[in-house]
Amino acid sequence: MAKSVNKVILLGNVGKDPEIKSTPSGTIVANFALATSDRFQDAQGNWQDRTEWHNLVAFKRTAEIVRDYVKKGSKLYVEGKLATRSWEDKETKQKRYKTEVVVFDLSLLSGREEGSAPRSSSGGASSYDQRPSGAGSPDEYSQAAEISDDDIPF
Repeated sequence: MAKSVNKVILLGNVGKDPEIKSTPSGTIVANFALATSDRFQDAQGNWQDRTEWHNLVAFKRTAEIVRDYVKKGSKLYVEGKLATRSWEDKETKQKRYKTEVVVFDLSLLSGREEGSAPRSSSGGASSYDQRPSGAGSPDEYSQAAEISDDDIPF
């Protein structure tokens, strides 16, 4: 079998406050959007900015970090993998798809507001790595969230 890679690295700003939910089994899930920007020169030589929005989902301890420390405007460094899930729309009975970044590693790059988080003696950015441990594969990790049709925004 040929080797393959599914890795996403993003550095950007959160577009709105994260949405936090719990699955029926009690797993915490955080959904949020991250904006990244590219600068390019158009045909006339003028510089243009293009913003791309990325849907992110975090589970368990990483979702708790998102819940406690991430808000609209927060600057984040994120590592994860692309995952596409599908479901049947309840109203139209059409199959729907959503591609999102499953977050494994998250670093908070924004300055902390007073009283919002414990101070770090090292002065560095906070980071949390949520890669699945050796026993479970990343696919098993993604499926452990048990997201129902009620969690889908469509």
